[in-house]
Amino acid sequence: MKNHIDRLSNKNEAIQQEEKALLVGLILQNQTEEVLDEYLDELAFLAQTAGATVKKRFKQKMTHPDRRTFVGSGKLAEIAEYVAAEEIDLVIFDDDLSPRQQSNIEKELKCKIIDRSYLILDIFARRARTAQAKAQVELAQLQYLLPRLRGLWTHLERQRGGIGMRGPGEKEIETDRRIVNDKISLLKKRLEKIDRQNQTMRKRRGEMIRAALVGYTNVGKSTLMTLMSKSEVFAENKLFATLDTTVRKVVLENTPFLLSDTVGFIRKLPHSLIESFKSTLDEVREADVLLHVVDVAHPQYEDHIKVVNSTLGEIGIQDKPVIMVFNKMDLYEKQYLDEFLKAEDRAEILAELKMNWAKQTNGQCVFISATQKKGIDTLRAMLLEAVQKQYTIRYPYKTNFYY
Repeated sequence: MKNHIDRLSNKNEAIQQEEKALLVGLILQNQTEEVLDEYLDELAFLAQTAGATVKKRFKQKMTHPDRRTFVGSGKLAEIAEYVAAEEIDLVIFDDDLSPRQQSNIEKELKCKIIDRSYLILDIFARRARTAQAKAQVELAQLQYLLPRLRGLWTHLERQRGGIGMRGPGEKEIETDRRIVNDKISLLKKRLEKIDRQNQTMRKRRGEMIRAALVGYTNVGKSTLMTLMSKSEVFAENKLFATLDTTVRKVVLENTPFLLSDTVGFIRKLPHSLIESFKSTLDEVREADVLLHVVDVAHPQYEDHIKVVNSTLGEIGIQDKPVIMVFNKMDLYEKQYLDEFLKAEDRAEILAELKMNWAKQTNGQCVFISATQKKGIDTLRAMLLEAVQKQYTIRYPYKTNFYY
């Protein structure tokens, strides 16, 4: 099976750039078109990360999704006409489709149909490198596919390779729920074993305080990790460049601690992925200090903060010391401050931004540019103070924490 998956993945890599995609989203009750546009912008970035070229977006205002075809019959006919005329390979829906909806839409459009959740799973399948990440992604995919088995295999027979086809791979029609359930059980046992090994590794790290980088995907965590740890960590301007947790020892003014970089979060993250990656996020759960990295130049950065806080709460992480790290200040100034603005006006605007967040975070925030290496010394000083405080709390009778 592994060889089959590898062949399928290689095939996908070769053809994925040729896929032309459409995006489809609904404007539901208590939601504006502007909000949907934000979601579709992110969906387009996801599609680009997966290797697709987005040709057009279709939007429809409805009180609730159609049970049969998600969008209305008229809108579906409009999409079908465009798909046929432009030879579209792939249609991506911004919300989860039921197995029935996916089957009905596919019959009408006669092309590959996936939703946001499976697109994210596909990207994770491509990005997974370690045995743990690969097992976690495959488990999430199988849990997602389990209720869709009936219509899936004929769907796979017609569509060879490309986005949404990575992971568990094509199987014959006789593959049934029992075999998939057996595979899910096997993967869970494998992940439990890996988790026990990771727990042993964490215990061997001794008594050092731990800090963890968390945040929305593509906010610059890996770039910041490279700066703080002075070691190369993979970073790329695509969503989910980092899946596996990276841990480095950092020493600031003779005070050692461990710094970890973790997978980024995103809106509408599939629940199966959150469940599967809980063991990876143990590094965050066991951290003493969190560095919540934010792309302050992003128009929806405040919404991203809420998503991250919500996801942290979902995996049981609360009441930890948090330093808010507002990254990409160079881009923020370029995007939102006119180059002809007077210096004093520019300074006033930036001061107001910083003062506002200082109030909301009780002063536990810092504004930086990781690529420009600006504000890094301030961040190091804040992190050092937080780490030393945690040493004092954990070891109140120990006077020397320095190596």
